[in-house]
Amino acid sequence: MRASTEMELSGESSARLRPDMAPLAAVQLLLDAGEVPEALKLLARLLPKRYAVAWLCQCARDQPLAVEDRAGAVLAEAWVRDPDEDNRRAALDFASAGEYRSLGAWIAASAGWSGGSLAPATQEVAVPPADHLTARAVVAAINLMAALEPAQFEQRRAGFIERAMVLLNNGAAGRD
Repeated sequence: MRASTEMELSGESSARLRPDMAPLAAVQLLLDAGEVPEALKLLARLLPKRYAVAWLCQCARDQPLAVEDRAGAVLAEAWVRDPDEDNRRAALDFASAGEYRSLGAWIAASAGWSGGSLAPATQEVAVPPADHLTARAVVAAINLMAALEPAQFEQRRAGFIERAMVLLNNGAAGRD
């Protein structure tokens, strides 16, 4: 499964997966094995980028976020509603300006890394992001959001994953 390599799943987790597995079954297998961090990585990669960012934004909507974090979520949500280059670039610029140090920067990065170019807008030569970078940003943001309440980290992360499993169950994997 290419997604397991791109998301750098552990050798043990990768060995559990078969190339012919349905996306939902693959993620559920890892969850059942107690490999929640690995399941989260795979889940974020198997969802189409727009679905993954929408899931992240949905999770963020319910959180008491700092002003900067909320601003990053607003930019990512704008891209989900209208995935044009201006919205993607605004999210990328926000994440870059924040040096990827805050939850808001990671939420914005999830949209900013969805396509286009990572190079400055004035640079003629495009530098396309690797296809899995949106998923990486989503994983970072989900973990940071779960950590907003450290004593409930595992439960919060499980709740966020449950929301995405509904998307995967509804056949979102493979769409873009």
